Amino acid sequence: MDVRAEGLRFDYPGPLRAVDGVDFTAREGELVCVIGPNGAGKSTLLMLLAGMLDPDAGAVRLGDATLADLSPRDRARRVGVVPQALDRLPEVHVREFVLGGRYAHLPAFGRARTRDREAVDAALAACDAADLGERLLTRLSGGQRQRVLIARALAQEAPVLLVDEPTNSLDPEHQLTIFELLAQQTCEGRAVVVVTHDLNLASQFATRLVLVQAGRIAADGPPAEVLRPEVLRGVYGDRLTYGSLPATADGVARPFVLPWRAQ
Repeated sequence: MDVRAEGLRFDYPGPLRAVDGVDFTAREGELVCVIGPNGAGKSTLLMLLAGMLDPDAGAVRLGDATLADLSPRDRARRVGVVPQALDRLPEVHVREFVLGGRYAHLPAFGRARTRDREAVDAALAACDAADLGERLLTRLSGGQRQRVLIARALAQEAPVLLVDEPTNSLDPEHQLTIFELLAQQTCEGRAVVVVTHDLNLASQFATRLVLVQAGRIAADGPPAEVLRPEVLRGVYGDRLTYGSLPATADGVARPFVLPWRAQ
């Protein structure tokens, strides 16, 4: 299932235009990383795609349906969302929390079935969190909690996955593990959209990069086309250095970009 934004516009009170006429598509089988500086509108765009904010203009479409016309349960069957963090942490065990991602699949007032428990087990295992199931969510480290948030979205089994800064608080090994996991979701036919500040993880794993600046799309294309000085200089400034990572199994040498303190 594809997710499409058509002419999206959103203003915060002030007014502050956070998203300004954005057209955007993520197709099934793609991992699209949305990059850009702080305050560019990346997370706001993700919340609009998820239906967590209503646009002032434009529309979001999921396959052949308009997001605004779907009930909350229908949205949850189509879109899984991983926020940066939770505003409040419920005092529940991890397995119960991840099972909450299955609510759209359960009958009203119904109990979890074997299929639901299997989905929870698979999601926890995929996120290297199987050993956390009986622990309280409030007793986890920030990195553990992030992996559990992703597990809850995977348990939802939605064809579109929207992820906001998934590697916050994670060590390098788990950063790679999470991006490998997200890339695997595209192999299973999902459309995955990830907001990230990590240009080099985005370079390694993304099908496309969408560069956002001041609420607009400044560039959209493969990593090798977007992560270039002539594209990034006007967004991130001059204090970057560029190079190429070793070629991967597909024979592609992906670019890297690092903050660079000139001597």
